Amino acid sequence: MEFYLQAKDGAFPCEVTIDEDNGRYMIRKADTSGEVFNTPEELVRWIVENWKSDDFLDHEQFERMMNDIRLYMPINQ
Repeated sequence: MEFYLQAKDGAFPCEVTIDEDNGRYMIRKADTSGEVFNTPEELVRWIVENWKSDDFLDHEQFERMMNDIRLYMPINQ
């Protein structure tokens, strides 16, 4: 799964990658720095703790991403 979200404060889109087949769990933030995680649960925990729909130009796109992730794996919020 890959998601691209345009943050309000970034020129490039934020990217979320959950790739179970290759063991890649990564986020590229609005400032183009990134985070790499060992598990998809760690990645989701980081998103829940650090991002809100108000951080992005398209609030619904963020909510759709979270819903897709919820379908993929349970999220305890």
